[in-house]
Amino acid sequence: MNHPALMTPGKLKQRRRLLPAVVLAFALAGAGLLTPGAATAAGTVTNAGFEAGLNGWTVNGHEDAARVESDGFQSASRLTHWLPGDGTVTTSQTLSGLAKGWWTFRANIKSGGPVDSSRLTLTGCGAHGTTVLPSTETDDQWLSMAVSANVTSGKCTLKLTTSGAGAWASMDNVTFTPGKVDRKVRGADLSGIPKNETHGAVYADANGNSVDPVEAFADAGTNLVRLKVWVNSADGFNMKEQVASMARRADAQGMRVLIDFHYSDRWTDPGAQGVPAAWQGLSPMGLADAVYSHTRDVLAAVQAAGVTPYAAQIGNEINPGMLWPYGQSYDVDPDDSVAGAQWDNLASFLKAGARAVSDVSPGTKKILHLTNLNNGIDGINWWYDQATARSVPFDIIGLSYYGYWHGTLATLQSSVTSLSARYNKDVIVVETSYPFTLADNPNAPWENVIATPGQLVKGYPATPSGQAANFRAVQDVVASAPGGRGLGAVYWEPAWTSVPGNGWDPADPSSGNAWENQAMFDYNNRALPALDEFRPDAGSTPTLR
Repeated sequence: MNHPALMTPGKLKQRRRLLPAVVLAFALAGAGLLTPGAATAAGTVTNAGFEAGLNGWTVNGHEDAARVESDGFQSASRLTHWLPGDGTVTTSQTLSGLAKGWWTFRANIKSGGPVDSSRLTLTGCGAHGTTVLPSTETDDQWLSMAVSANVTSGKCTLKLTTSGAGAWASMDNVTFTPGKVDRKVRGADLSGIPKNETHGAVYADANGNSVDPVEAFADAGTNLVRLKVWVNSADGFNMKEQVASMARRADAQGMRVLIDFHYSDRWTDPGAQGVPAAWQGLSPMGLADAVYSHTRDVLAAVQAAGVTPYAAQIGNEINPGMLWPYGQSYDVDPDDSVAGAQWDNLASFLKAGARAVSDVSPGTKKILHLTNLNNGIDGINWWYDQATARSVPFDIIGLSYYGYWHGTLATLQSSVTSLSARYNKDVIVVETSYPFTLADNPNAPWENVIATPGQLVKGYPATPSGQAANFRAVQDVVASAPGGRGLGAVYWEPAWTSVPGNGWDPADPSSGNAWENQAMFDYNNRALPALDEFRPDAGSTPTLR
């Protein structure tokens, strides 16, 4: 009988019984039919679903904190760690007779408790690997998580480790197979740096030493810099000149570049897809020509700076289309002069942008970028179905994912898997972020977009460590998505710190920064721990290819 103090938080206050399978396992082990720690073949995990209790697994540390319980991942049982007080528990299994090369430990998991309290680890392989388990406290849904190591010793030990009071984790469906899972894209949107620097922004490392922000991200392990471009902004920033200059700075530090075309004079998103002032009055055919010319012009400037972009976004968060109302994907404003969806126009705009990319930079990948996963995958599928039915070319699916708006990590992972399979495309989260505090900057008060505890994701406090853990969780959930097509994530505007004159509204110098508490530099301009989460996985190529 479980002691009430050891109940699993995944089923709070519900008493659970030890499975009969545990009793069966002991009987089988006594008969010599099962041997703890043994595998039937190289790479084959003994008792991978814990249907035979803990047979084949070794528990160290707080042994009474590891047990087999009901309600596994599509099965009857699972392993659960639960620590009511301080301490550590590890459940492990060693596999031998392994061929040299990369191997991946994958399991379905749930976890909760303090930040960074549970992890999957590979040790004794010749090279090791580890990944922190994301919190699933928001929805109690299973995630598929993976960690890889380069095996050179012929053996490897698979471990689930949980530490700290209140920490818990469940694991099921364990596999160990040849291959490698890593975060190929570890990106940062640094669009705001030129304007920030012009208005006097300074940046420092964690010790207070002055740093160049672009160099700081490169040194941390960032391998992709995203740069937005507007047609004719009110403040003169985010234009092709700054984009080309920033592309050169990123390239000089060994980072690839993603150009984010908004096709507007200011921010575009599901609530705003306005036609640039210079394009007002153009017919749909004229707008398509303008899209082509603008895309070609910007990319030519980037090429002239000596940089070939890794990718280009043809539009930004274009669920409702772009260049309203002529490129609307549904009737955005029933009271305007254009009724109903204009998908043929929208497809012509997207094709024009894609054609310009191919003409100027044939090796540059094309991204179509959507958001609002919280509204369900059916709407995302509908949009891409409409685009593919009209033969709109693209190479990568781009998604925005902010955990406080766009659903749970399980929603994100299932979306990456289903979209990549349905359209045979890789997926990148091209926008994500999280706050390191809910407090406003006393030096430049302006109400933050994320400002209350009720907006936060469960398991991720608004602290420097919570911000870092959330960013790493998004990256790992994408990279571990079944199907292997999740490339990684791009953090949105981690260097947009608060300086007078660089607020959210390009037409209003007095507007403030409502995003500053999600930057990766604190209110004293010092680097935060989240910057370290760009570091590459063991054995990964630092530069994106």
